[in-house]
Amino acid sequence: MKRLFATLAMLSAGIAMAVVLAKPASPGQSCPAHGDAAHGCARSILFVGNSFTLGQFSIVRRYRPDSVTDLNAAGAGGVPALFKRFAEQSGLDYQVSVEAVPAKTLEWHLAQRRGLLDRRWDDVVLQEMSVLDRSRPGDPGKTRAAAQALARIFTARNPAVRIGLVAPWARPDLVHAPGGRWQGATIADMTRDLEQATQTATTADPAISRLHKVGAAWVCAIRQNLAYADPAEAATAAAGGGGDAGRHDGRINLWASDGHHGSTFGYYLEALVIFSDVTGIDPRTLGADEAAARDLGFPPDLAARLQKAAWDASHRSGGC
Repeated sequence: MKRLFATLAMLSAGIAMAVVLAKPASPGQSCPAHGDAAHGCARSILFVGNSFTLGQFSIVRRYRPDSVTDLNAAGAGGVPALFKRFAEQSGLDYQVSVEAVPAKTLEWHLAQRRGLLDRRWDDVVLQEMSVLDRSRPGDPGKTRAAAQALARIFTARNPAVRIGLVAPWARPDLVHAPGGRWQGATIADMTRDLEQATQTATTADPAISRLHKVGAAWVCAIRQNLAYADPAEAATAAAGGGGDAGRHDGRINLWASDGHHGSTFGYYLEALVIFSDVTGIDPRTLGADEAAARDLGFPPDLAARLQKAAWDASHRSGGC
């Protein structure tokens, strides 16, 4: 009987220890720079954004929603769920949360969702709307002000929080729009303008230490002859037949049919850039047989090439 009680006591202690190890860091503590699954230390990350965060108009929108916490209870998976999938394969433990609403600015999130955001986070990814400011496209003023206010909220809860801003991809629908801010520009031109403007916004607070160069990764994919520079060209190729899952003559379309949102390929590339920046892990180590790419139906060679484009955008001097 004594042996039975001793065994039960050991089992209870083991269960208690497992529960402790599975918990995220307490309010006064931080995990290491990356959540360590092997040692049970979960690092928290929050994504704040819009339809570009949610993976709107693609199957990414509903990708593994149970793997993340949607603070708006809308069943989102999106780019945060892809991040979670990459982290799992890399042996990292992240508790991933998302607060994203289509067509909303960071200023709106600050005013309308502060109660959801005002918590302790280890990492935060902020995604502004596609042109930063509706009334003054490309102007970083409102983005900078909102990012600064949000950074103060986050640092009050955790002075060690690490915050990043997403530099978005260019929009062909605006490049071709008569009389628009970017009429006659190239995709690379618009990408550079948005990246420089977003870079300006990162100076709002020292805690905003990262610029996620998603738009630059799209330009890399185009220059590496992996993707079309214009969705209209992709549509023409599709009409002529050939290719699978939106892939024609060996190239892919990074945009959805509206020339605005991302395609499944585009959102996958976005998630790779953010994952690499947040964790410091070379996305190429995920490999051609990467699980999310497999879930989404990508050929292995395509997954590997998108991983390379993500790495090149962030780590090659001058990008691609």
